[in-house]
Amino acid sequence: MNSGSVISRRETKEKLSMGGPGLFPVFSILDPQVVASVPQRQIANGITDAYTHVLEQYMTYPVGFYLQDRFAESIMQTLVEIAPRVMADPADYEAAGNFMWCCTMALNGLIQKGVPGDWAVHMMGHELTALYGIDHARTLAVIAPSHYRYNLAAKKEKLAQYGRRIWNITGDDDETVALAAIDKTEAFFHSLHIATRLSEYTGDYAGTAETIAARFTERGWMGLGEHRNLAPADVAKIVEMSY
Repeated sequence: MNSGSVISRRETKEKLSMGGPGLFPVFSILDPQVVASVPQRQIANGITDAYTHVLEQYMTYPVGFYLQDRFAESIMQTLVEIAPRVMADPADYEAAGNFMWCCTMALNGLIQKGVPGDWAVHMMGHELTALYGIDHARTLAVIAPSHYRYNLAAKKEKLAQYGRRIWNITGDDDETVALAAIDKTEAFFHSLHIATRLSEYTGDYAGTAETIAARFTERGWMGLGEHRNLAPADVAKIVEMSY
């Protein structure tokens, strides 16, 4: 129920995305019973992927679009709530149905209307899959915490809002709450048995940051993120923080 596509080419170790209105399906069939046949590893991946899809459209800066924030927050709250149930019993129809609907609503375009998007986490994560064959969702879990810590100053207000509303973190200092929220997010991934350091997936990670930065430079990707101000040098630092 979305209009995006990603294609990997193993010979060149590339993974690139495309999308547009013409790629929306004419109709979609969502059957929660299918979830019962999905391996637990892929259920964990699905939860992590959907959650990060929401973060990419939410974790930017306030624009006064309150309902869009609440839509995004409700998807994340639901994923946190049903994650233990669907992980424990994929045949739990109610949990599976809520999980499937969250995944759908996370990327069908609704929550991105009228708000800025980031998507830098995905761009960096795609490179880790292309280089090392790491599951897509797990690359997002590797990159996201470092991305948010690196961009704390720009994202502090939304991170603090997220921390208070999703994780019930208390405190008046936005920076303290924001940092705690990143820690909570990482702990959520860990609860799904998702590792959040590149070194936990490969011992061959030396030079990865420089390789990805060079690739972005070659493609002319000189400004990522909601402000389009993350240069390849920033990408290298974020990836290195993820080791």
